[in-house]
Amino acid sequence: MTSRAAFLFPAVGLVAVVLLTPFAITVYRGFLTDGVQPDFAGLANYQEMFRDPILVRSLVNTLIWVIGSLLLPVGLGLTIAVMTSATRWGRWARLAVVLPYAISGSAVAVVGAFMLQTDGAVNQLLRAAGLDGLTTQWLLNWPQNTVSAILLSTWQSTGVAVVLFLVGLQTIPPETIEASALDGADGWKRFRHITFPQLRAVTVVVVGITLANALRAFDLIWVLTQGGPARSSETLALSMYRETFLLQEPGQGSAIAVVLTVVVVGASWSYLRSSLRSSR
Repeated sequence: MTSRAAFLFPAVGLVAVVLLTPFAITVYRGFLTDGVQPDFAGLANYQEMFRDPILVRSLVNTLIWVIGSLLLPVGLGLTIAVMTSATRWGRWARLAVVLPYAISGSAVAVVGAFMLQTDGAVNQLLRAAGLDGLTTQWLLNWPQNTVSAILLSTWQSTGVAVVLFLVGLQTIPPETIEASALDGADGWKRFRHITFPQLRAVTVVVVGITLANALRAFDLIWVLTQGGPARSSETLALSMYRETFLLQEPGQGSAIAVVLTVVVVGASWSYLRSSLRSSR
């Protein structure tokens, strides 16, 4: 046991230094004022964050991203994987879903901006179909701009969930499915009581990846709206970047980074705890 610990210590120590040292510096910087010679400010940066309506909106947008990303990519990925796993045309459907993942977030945002501008493709199609009442300024009003970004991200990221759920479906013993069919379990009952419980481990992985991607979403939002208009579509990741590097307020940016870390760790811990508890 000692030899194993000695063997792992250099790698673990390097990872701890690389990850924990910047985080410790960020936490420390969050308690200082901005400027060339910062002074100790206590919790002033955190208080300012929760008093600033722009940053409060950023926190709300982040939570919307978490909820939307968990419901849409995970739900669609599971649905597509189950519906196409035993069909002849399933491989072509899966290919069409997986291909967008090869596109960068910036490219997806460029296409999305072309489609969602006031005179873009979506509004033109709605007008051509006689649905003028449904046209809107998708990227200029909140929460449409945030929802639009989430839908574009869903189009890009659903393919990963499909692939992972397909791997999980292939690990389910065929005898289990056959036995459930003989017992009269079919359709929704088979999925609920036989298939889905055996996908629990894969679901944990998919949710973890999706949650991390949602909380660090940056390039798609930046290219699509740059957090605007009036910073209404910013998430905490964008606010951290803007406050630290564009507005030159590293104290406020560090406070936002710490809050974002707390949100990530809290959401991940809550989900993993509930998953482990339900699997017992």
